Amino acid sequence: THAHLDHVGRIPKLVHDGFRGKIYMTPPTKDLAELILRDSVGILGQEASRRGTLPLYSEQDVDTTFSLIETLEYRTSKEVAPGLSVYLRNVGHILGSASVRITDEEGVTLALTGDIGNSPSPLLPDWEPVPDADALVMESVYGDRNHPERDDRVTQLRDTLKRAIARGGTILIPAFSLERTQLMLYELSNFFEAGELPKIPVFLDSPLAIHVTEIYEKWGMTYFKSETEDEMKREGSIFNFPFLTKTLSRAESLAIEQVRGPKIIIAGAGMSHGGRIGHWETRYLPDPATTLFIVGYQAPGTPGRRMVEGASSVRLAGNEVKIRAKVENLHGWSAHADRDELLKFAEAALAGKRTKTIFTAIGEPAAERFLAQRIHDYLGGNAVVPELGETWEITKDSVMKIK
Repeated sequence: THAHLDHVGRIPKLVHDGFRGKIYMTPPTKDLAELILRDSVGILGQEASRRGTLPLYSEQDVDTTFSLIETLEYRTSKEVAPGLSVYLRNVGHILGSASVRITDEEGVTLALTGDIGNSPSPLLPDWEPVPDADALVMESVYGDRNHPERDDRVTQLRDTLKRAIARGGTILIPAFSLERTQLMLYELSNFFEAGELPKIPVFLDSPLAIHVTEIYEKWGMTYFKSETEDEMKREGSIFNFPFLTKTLSRAESLAIEQVRGPKIIIAGAGMSHGGRIGHWETRYLPDPATTLFIVGYQAPGTPGRRMVEGASSVRLAGNEVKIRAKVENLHGWSAHADRDELLKFAEAALAGKRTKTIFTAIGEPAAERFLAQRIHDYLGGNAVVPELGETWEITKDSVMKIK
C-alpha cells in the first residue's frame, strides 16, 4: 500500500524465503521502497553482526524483490491471477500510498485501506472513499484521539521557531526521512518566503531524506494535489530555498558545526534512536540555548520518548547526555487520519450500501476497539476487532466468522 518500512519491510524476507510471484505497487511507492529497503539492508546487517546472527535479508534479496515488481496506477483494474483483480485508490497518507480493493471471480470484494492520510495535506490529494467492498479492513492508529487543526499546527510551528531563533541557539529537528521531512521543508520554505521567520541557515543532514525529497520532486507534478502542482509550476521546487544546505557526505555533515549563530538541523532518525541526529543531540542538548523540536510519534523506550517525558539525561550511542536544551513537543504532524477523519472514511464506505463489515486493524487494541464502537454507535455499521487466528468468510450476502 505504501513505502513505509512497516509496510514493505518484510517483502525481501518473503523473497529470501522463496517467494517469486509478482509484487504490485504504484510507481512512486516503487521508487521510495527501493530507497527504504536498501537503507534497511545496511541497518539489518549492522544489527546482525552486533548480535552474532544472520540478517533477515541481503542486498541480493532486495535486487530480486525489485525484479518482481510491477507498477500499477490509481483507478486501474488489474487481473493479478485468474479470477482475481485489484484496484488501487489514492489514500492520501504519503506519496504513492494506496488502498487496495480485491475482487474475486464471483464479484466478492475485500478492501484494505493501508494507512489513511491526515487530510487535508498541503501536498497530497485527500483520500478517496472505498464504497464498493463487501468487507473493509481499515487502519485505526488514531482511532481514539484527534489531531489539532492544520492551521493551528502550522501557527504553532512558526511561533515556536520564532522563539527558538530568538534564543540564539541551534534548533534540532529529528524527523522521519519519508513525508515528515518534506512537510517540514515545505512549511519552512513558506515561512521564509512570507518573511515570517529570519533567514537563518537550514541543514538537511540525512542522505536518505535528501534522496526521498528528490523522489517527491520527481513525482510531484503527477501525484500532488492540483494546488501544489500549480505551486511547483510557478516556483520550480517547493522544498528548496536559498539558505538550505543538503549534506550528503560525512565531511559536509561535520562542517555544519563551524556555522555559528542560530541554525536549523533536520536529520534522522525521527525517534533519535540512530542516524546523524544522535551526533547533533550529543553536541547540542547540553546547551541551554538549544531547542529540540519533536514533530513525530516517539515510541516507548526510544530516546525521543524519554526526552518528551522530561528526562534530565538520555543515552545516545552509549553515552549519557545531559539535557539542558528546551524540548518542544509539537502535535498534529502525523500522516495518519485522526479519530474523526477515520469515522468519515468509514461513513463514506458505508454510504455505498454494500459494506457489511468493517474490521478495525493496524492500531493499538484500545484504539481499534474505540473506533469499532464509534462506527457502530454513530454510523450503525457492523464493526469488528478481529483476533489473531480467526477466519472470516466474505460473500456478497454476508461476512461471517467460521473459525
